[in-house]
Formats: sequence, structure tokens, C-alpha cells
Amino acid sequence: MPKISERGIIMPSSPIRRLVPLANAAKKKGIKVYHLNIGQPDLPTPEVGLEAMKKIDRKVLEYTPSEGLLSLRAKLVSYYAKFNINANVEDIIITTGGSEAVLFSFMSCLDPGDEIIVPEPAYANYMAFAISAGAVIKTIPSSIDDGFALPSMDKFEALITERTKGILICNPNNPTGYLYTRKEMNQLRDIVKKYNLFLFSDEVYREFCYTGAPYISAFNLEGIEQNVILIDSVSKRYSECGIRIGALITKNEEVRACVMKFCQARLCPPLIGQIIAEASIDTPEDYMLNTYDEFVERRKFLIDGLNKIPGCYTPIPMGAFYTVAKLPVDDIDKFCEWLLRDFEYEGQTVMLAPASGFYTTPELGRNEARIAYVLKKEDLAQALNVLAVALEQYPGRTI
Repeated sequence: MPKISERGIIMPSSPIRRLVPLANAAKKKGIKVYHLNIGQPDLPTPEVGLEAMKKIDRKVLEYTPSEGLLSLRAKLVSYYAKFNINANVEDIIITTGGSEAVLFSFMSCLDPGDEIIVPEPAYANYMAFAISAGAVIKTIPSSIDDGFALPSMDKFEALITERTKGILICNPNNPTGYLYTRKEMNQLRDIVKKYNLFLFSDEVYREFCYTGAPYISAFNLEGIEQNVILIDSVSKRYSECGIRIGALITKNEEVRACVMKFCQARLCPPLIGQIIAEASIDTPEDYMLNTYDEFVERRKFLIDGLNKIPGCYTPIPMGAFYTVAKLPVDDIDKFCEWLLRDFEYEGQTVMLAPASGFYTTPELGRNEARIAYVLKKEDLAQALNVLAVALEQYPGRTI
């Protein structure tokens, strides 16, 4: 039998999706599974997006330009301007989800063996994209004890070698919900400028910032305009994960020209998705405000509930719709499997994402879980109750 590639062997499985077979098996047994494991909001997609989909009247579902529809990119210019992100139509390339934007930026900026520095815990697929590009991720741990604040710059500098090409951040952060401050963003700017690095900035959760301090985009950092590559997606802000529309935005013409080669190789982003995304930019402000208020309430409800469970602790996330919680368990992977395979309470269980999968340092995250507050409060209440019972019954409980 022919042997598969080394790249395929070392490619990590998704910590979010690898438990799906166990969840499906639990559902087949009639157990209700509360999905706190994945960033799929239960809120409805904006009506303007759904109506645009219903009204599609075309004789041919044709290819679009490789860089995406001009009309969509033009509307995104206006959208970004609301956040003081000064992007032109030429700066924007539409991608098949934010994931493709990360992958194409890595493929365009990193050679095999090049290194990028990433604070951890970090979105697990970043590692998969780096492996696809032949690059190496060097991680710097952040700590739950200080709310997962950005590590100090001396820790970044200690990792910089002649192979270092960039720094990657997610702001607001997935999985922690941390929102980087202006001071932290300025520190990143200074180190990027000092060592002439790329700054890859995943900002798909910008609509969900729960602090009075302003959201600071990497695009707002002066002096590194040619270094910044911004990653975006409509998935989260419009509850449109399934249409797979994202964007890569950069002022760097050389990077854009290189990215376009990969875009042309995959032909084009999805036509139907672009039509829906373009219409969704006209989502009424009351929808966005109601969505924001709903997540603020869910955040408070979940954080208060988690911190009342004996042995549990989570800081208050300032962005996105996730939190990382420390649980009184011996091994988070075993616990998450046990929840789905061996446990049920009144015909219910919960599905969590093991935080171990968001770290590359093996010993970290062994008692932490990423929990998404994407369900309505009634379901969150049930899920918290089930989780509390599970932690009482789990054989590997540590307190």
C-alpha cells in the first residue's frame, strides 16, 4: 500500500470536530447534546441575506472573478470605514471563508521552514494552515491567571530568529475571548517594525467587543501599513458560517499579487455565498444591536454560572463569544469524551472543546475547556446544570 505524506501524518485533527462521532452516537441513543463546543451561533441569519438567496434569478451560476465580486468588495470598503479601517477596493480579496485567507496569506508570505510567533491558546486550525505551508509555529503561552493577556515583548523577542517571518494574533481572541488593548497593539507594532515582520491579524469577531475601550485593528497601526495582513469573515457577525465567505485585506501589493496566484488556482470564491454576503452588509442596525445585547447577556449568564460551580474558574472575556474555563478534572480530553460516551443526566449531556487542542505546548490546557456561549440562555442554564452534575460524577475529578 502506498504511504501517505508526512504532511498528512503530522496534520492535527480538529479539537473541535474530532468528538463529533461520539456526539452523534449519543444522539442516536436519544440523548440531547448541548453544543458549547463550536462557534456556530443559534441566532437567525439576517433577513436581507436570506431574501437575497431566495431571489437569485440566474440562468447560469457562473464563475466570479478570482478576487471576488467588485460590488461585494466595494460594499466592504464602506463597512470597514465604520471601524476606521481605511481599505480600498484593490486592498480586498474575497476568500472561501476566513480559513482560506489565513492559508493563502501563509502560502504567500512563508517559505518552508519559516517561523511565525503565535500567543497560545490559539485557534487550532492555525497550526494546520502552517503545516500546509511548510511553516513552523512558535508559541508563547498566555495564562488564565491574568485573563490571557498578551505575553510580554521580551518573550516574543526571545523567539525571534533569522527564520522568523511574522506574528499572528486573533483579536478579539478565539478561544479565550481576550481583547488586546491599545498598549498591547502598539507593542506589537513596535516589534513588527523593529524586525520587519508580517503581522497577520484575524479580526473576524470585531463586532463583539464588550468593553468601553475602542477596538484597535492592526490596520490602524501607523508605520507598519505594508506589514499587516488582515483576516476577515462574515460567518460570525451575520451567523452565516455555511456560506464560506471571508476576506484578506492588505496594503502590500506584492503580497496581494502573490495571493492572487493561489486565488486563480482555486478559480473563485462561492458565487451564492458572495451574493448573500453582499446583501448582508445592509443588515439593519437594530439586528446588530440586538445580536450584541444578546451575547452580552449570554456572556454574563455563562460566566456567572461557571464560576459558581465548585472548582471551576473562568475570567471575564472582553470579546468574541468564547471563554476558556479551568475545570476540576484530571484530563480534559478524557473528560470531554466521557461526557459524550459514558454520561447523561436526565437524558442530556454537554459537548465542550478541549483547550488542550488550542495549545502546542503538551502540558498546557490539560484541565481547561473552550466554551462557546452561542446558545440561548434557557439552553445555557440546562447545559450548566448538566455540567455541574457531570463534574460531581466524573471519576477523574480533582477536588
